[in-house]
Amino acid sequence: MVTFNVQTTRKEEFIDITAKVADAVAKENVKNGICCVYIPHTTAAITINENADPTVPKDILMGLSHLKLESLHFAHMEGNSPAHIKSSIIGCWAIVIIENGMLQLGTWQGIFFCEFDGPRTRKVIVQCIGT
Repeated sequence: MVTFNVQTTRKEEFIDITAKVADAVAKENVKNGICCVYIPHTTAAITINENADPTVPKDILMGLSHLKLESLHFAHMEGNSPAHIKSSIIGCWAIVIIENGMLQLGTWQGIFFCEFDGPRTRKVIVQCIGT
């Protein structure tokens, strides 16, 4: 298992962590198997999406903002219920196949850490299973 930190700088942002996950796979020395990328946070998420065009993560954040969650009155007193909901929608983990020591992502895919309640220092856990 490999862990690393991600420092977020804005309330909401996507950070491409593909290279850090690939480094973790190399440290785990798994040639063929699966890689689980997990975050132990309730107001952040992990997703796999296009990393070639930087407008795609911005568009995803814009789309989530149209849910208008901030306009609702929630019982949770911390004031970050919209972040909890966005985290639940996207999810706290992703699985990627490893073949010949390489993450099997599509040509345009990357792994993103999704911050919804920043800025913060967050933890990412990578666990690889295989041979």
